Amino acid sequence: MSDYQQFLNERDKIDFLLQKGCRISGVREHLNGASVDFLHPNGNVTETLLIGTANGRKYFSHILINQKQANS
Repeated sequence: MSDYQQFLNERDKIDFLLQKGCRISGVREHLNGASVDFLHPNGNVTETLLIGTANGRKYFSHILINQKQANS
């Protein structure tokens, strides 16, 4: 799979979780990319996505910044 196709797949997964009302609750960077934790709105379910592409990391970083600014 090309990097662009992998990014589109990661973006779709992120967007799906955001549409369900989940918010980014944590990020762990490692050699394989980043593990991003999403917290469900009722607060008892956490889902983790592995984001491996540079564009995917930029995409969730942009979303995380917007979430932080909205809380300020």
